Amino acid sequence: MSIRVVVADDQELVRSGFAMILDAQPGIEVVAEAGDGAEAVDAVRRLAPDVLLLDVRMPGVDGIEAARVVCAESGCRVVMLTTFDVDEYVYDALYAGASGFLLKDVRRDDLVHAVRVVAAGDSLLAPSVTRRLVADFVRRGRPDQAAESPAAAAPPAASPGRLAVLTAREEETLRLLARGLSNAEIAAEFVVSEHTVKTHVSNVLSKLALRDRVQAVICAYEHGLVVPGDHGG
Repeated sequence: MSIRVVVADDQELVRSGFAMILDAQPGIEVVAEAGDGAEAVDAVRRLAPDVLLLDVRMPGVDGIEAARVVCAESGCRVVMLTTFDVDEYVYDALYAGASGFLLKDVRRDDLVHAVRVVAAGDSLLAPSVTRRLVADFVRRGRPDQAAESPAAAAPPAASPGRLAVLTAREEETLRLLARGLSNAEIAAEFVVSEHTVKTHVSNVLSKLALRDRVQAVICAYEHGLVVPGDHGG
């Protein structure tokens, strides 16, 4: 079964270029293009795609609001497109439920890989830009919670209550996820199969009511399980 994709960008050349690349791949079908957030939301509602590539900055309904609606209403995975490796708006996108970020100058192979990874239920955490965005986001606090003092901008203190539902192995899985490790790397760390790691990850997401690995990383930072800049030894 093909991965169904909607591409939303207000720049026609960018939108058409991405659509052309993806449509040429086996197992991927671009079912619609959209020029703004409202069109993107409508396309998702009508066509129920698996993945939405969504520009952060668009006229009218922007990518953040569109991502918020799509993630709340459907199981469609959202990948945000941005021109800058650090874009103020992507912090909101994390909480909106985006599964990852891509720069618009992404290589062809990386674009295709991203769509396949996200459609499979994973998230784009490997690129350094995403880890840096999450770490910086948590360090500074949410954009709608402007810091009134230095203390308000500090990394969140450990809050074990919510994490108490996890087993020791699940908590360690969450810690390694937050460090940006893939399932294969976590499996090597634990000396277990990738299937076992997938089970641990699934349990973490289910027990903490998290949508995907991006939200798991945010949770780990917010609860002090890891701190910005912690990428392990």
